[in-house]
Amino acid sequence: MPVRRWLRAWLAFGVVMLTLAAAEAHAARANASYKVDIEASPRSLRKLLETHLDIARFAKRADISDDQFEFLIAATPQQVRDLTATQGYFTTVVRTDVRTVDGKKRVTVSVDPGPQTTIESISLSFRGPVLTEDPAQENAARFAFSLHEGDPFSQGDWDNAKNASLKALQARRYLGAKIYHSEARIDPRTHESRLSVTYDSGPTFTMGKLDVSGTRRYPEQIVDNVNPISVGDIYDVQRVTELQRQLQNTPYYASVAIDVDNDPAKPAETPLHVKVSEYPYNSIRGGVGYSTDNGPLIQGAYSYLDTFGKAWPFTIDGRIDQVQQYGQIQLAMPPGPRAWTNSVLASYTTTNVSDTRIYSVRAGVQQARTSQFIDYNYAILLYQDRLDQNAIAPITSRALVPSWSWTRRHTDDPLFPRSGNLIHVEAGFAVKGVLTDQTFIRGYARGQQYLPIGKEDLVLFRAELGGVFTSGSSSGIPASLLFRAGGSNSIRGYSYQSIGNNVAGSVLPTKYLATAAAEYQHWFSHDWGAAAFFDVGTATDTWGEKTFYPGVGVGARWRSPVGPVNVDIAYGIRKRSVRPYLTLGIAF
Repeated sequence: MPVRRWLRAWLAFGVVMLTLAAAEAHAARANASYKVDIEASPRSLRKLLETHLDIARFAKRADISDDQFEFLIAATPQQVRDLTATQGYFTTVVRTDVRTVDGKKRVTVSVDPGPQTTIESISLSFRGPVLTEDPAQENAARFAFSLHEGDPFSQGDWDNAKNASLKALQARRYLGAKIYHSEARIDPRTHESRLSVTYDSGPTFTMGKLDVSGTRRYPEQIVDNVNPISVGDIYDVQRVTELQRQLQNTPYYASVAIDVDNDPAKPAETPLHVKVSEYPYNSIRGGVGYSTDNGPLIQGAYSYLDTFGKAWPFTIDGRIDQVQQYGQIQLAMPPGPRAWTNSVLASYTTTNVSDTRIYSVRAGVQQARTSQFIDYNYAILLYQDRLDQNAIAPITSRALVPSWSWTRRHTDDPLFPRSGNLIHVEAGFAVKGVLTDQTFIRGYARGQQYLPIGKEDLVLFRAELGGVFTSGSSSGIPASLLFRAGGSNSIRGYSYQSIGNNVAGSVLPTKYLATAAAEYQHWFSHDWGAAAFFDVGTATDTWGEKTFYPGVGVGARWRSPVGPVNVDIAYGIRKRSVRPYLTLGIAF
């Protein structure tokens, strides 16, 4: 954009603002009013002019004097040319027509933008240590440049592409990188542009000590214990993001802001400034909701974060819905080295679904660690369950279960993924006679894979496998460790946990589980889409007598401000049943 045009535009804007301010003192004679029609295509260009053109912006005011109106009319053609130039139109023709209809001025601004400029060539070059130290980072910066030859040129896209490439270069090692030179050569005759950018990487940055502020209630040692960064590590924005995530995963901090010095003259062991805002000692949370599987629900929690005066969090939480009632108490220690957290817990859960009632008590100890991509959990829990069914008297079983679980998140977006996968694996065992009624080994795995199709669409695959391996029947194994299928996050087309071992109308949990789903999502816009899916699976005590339950359906998808919302209609082929489903978020 030529500098002279910008100066004229800003001068015109300043004069208009000054004259409008002076008009407040002469409101009696500032009574002119008018209406503006802007004729331009494409629609995006018309919207741009309606939003930013002065003659349109001031049309709603009733205190525009005749002199001010004439000035706005005179300034309109140049403003139109300046605004359309930002979208790559450099041969714009403007006609302004002013008429008086029924005593009211009517302004028509007709715009012929001419051909839009396209990108003929792009040249990205680099200088500095990146050329020899880290060619992969240079490639990452090139890949992040979002414009391509043949694309339409606009000032906004040009700025966004340069900044995205610079941000990618700064993301690792070269925190002080900058744009050394950039140029967009526009040829109005051929309507072509030639773009060139040179980036200066600057020196390699390494990370230093944490400079922590805002800690008043809780020990600063907590920040050091969850810090995954060692002094001297090469700067990596993902490591800084992981530190922020680790801090926000603790119960102590309401907000965390991290700032890193980027002075190219001092790249070695640059300090990380961490500013935290702490939660109070006591907190109460609650909420209500609804799901098609469980109906209306209400949940709440109370936390005290300074038990024994040593920042030990004590939490009581519970949930009530039509299917399940749940309550738990937990006492945890502050995070130790490498963010490992030890805790003791006890919970009580009742579940009443498919004419089967399960009452489950759990108590034990666990050690957990949550990071940006991977979570670990080790636990020793004592289960005491009672299973009520229609056919026979209640069955009570218990087991002392050492267990391990692992969760990995590797997606392009944690809230609205289009590519990548989510994996969860858990395993445990119990030995008869050690507070256990029956020896068994239990394993469970669940995964989701996202595959992008084109610019907007995607395919989602989901699968889960579970098994309890024992020499006898499942009667001595706590029912809460067994499996059933059916529902919005299992096999759609069947009611929640309605697939299992059917005995006299009671659907009992089984030793084995296998489900799979394939879903195609087509997105009409960024926020709204539709889906078609096929689900299939089974829950059984004997693989030789398994029965698979398929389901098909369609649904709507919405990327809401709080997360993905799915509305589905599914047909259960085996039971010939039609069921609606409403889910919020990614179930994992």
